[in-house]
Amino acid sequence: MFRNQYDTDVTTWSPAGRLFQVEYAMEAVKQGSAAIGLRSKTHVVLGCVNKANSELSSHQKKIFKVDDHIGVAIAGLTADGRVLSRYMRNECINYSFTYESPLPVGRLVVQLADKAQVCTQRSWKRPYGVGLLVAGLDESGAHLYYNCPSGNYFEYQAFAIGSRSQAAKTYLERRFENFTDSSRDDLVKDAITAIRETLQGETLKSSICTIAVVGVGEPFHVLDQGTVQQIIDTFEIAAEQEDPATEPDAATGQEAATEQGSAADQGGSTDEGAAPMDI
Repeated sequence: MFRNQYDTDVTTWSPAGRLFQVEYAMEAVKQGSAAIGLRSKTHVVLGCVNKANSELSSHQKKIFKVDDHIGVAIAGLTADGRVLSRYMRNECINYSFTYESPLPVGRLVVQLADKAQVCTQRSWKRPYGVGLLVAGLDESGAHLYYNCPSGNYFEYQAFAIGSRSQAAKTYLERRFENFTDSSRDDLVKDAITAIRETLQGETLKSSICTIAVVGVGEPFHVLDQGTVQQIIDTFEIAAEQEDPATEPDAATGQEAATEQGSAADQGGSTDEGAAPMDI
């Protein structure tokens, strides 16, 4: 994107019908570290990649608990995500105090989208530069929403946002039909696998990813690093077991080639200029 005469104000339309300041905020989401979410009938799992500015600093928190039945994962400006998560937390507290029941997930998402939309229609404000994956459980079941800086919101079976999220989306698109009936543990494994897809060659460790779960009979909570590392270790063990399984086939092929070569040597003499047979 390049600077132009229509991007100095969030309320200025371009001749093509675009609001460039809003598009820049959506671009900030794409530049943030990846966050993924997936849901079944009873559970929702959130995951994110932890990035530190340097080896000497700790990573910033990317998953926030809103209520016992709601949590969010963010990509983009962490400060904006922290402010919005605090707003969501206040809305849940006020609703629970007034009605003595948990706030429905869909209603909270609409309120959050309305708050984001106001920032696209006021010249003295700027859009929030953060995208939120909202996971929650209410009377209608498990839900996963994506809130965009433009004020739009969408419900998903599985979704990924942030940098290098396309690799995770590709994995989720191949597997999403199985998520509805998946167990909690299977969802967690798929979430970790999707996160690994976004690393593109980096070694997956529990220290660079965070996993959170909410479901029936299970309030929203973040899994500890030990549990996540155990799941990652099972992946590595399974991969190591699959590799030796292919080695006997290769050894059998090599033995067959050796036998054919010896049989050719025992046979009639060959021309010196003849090319070897292509295998």
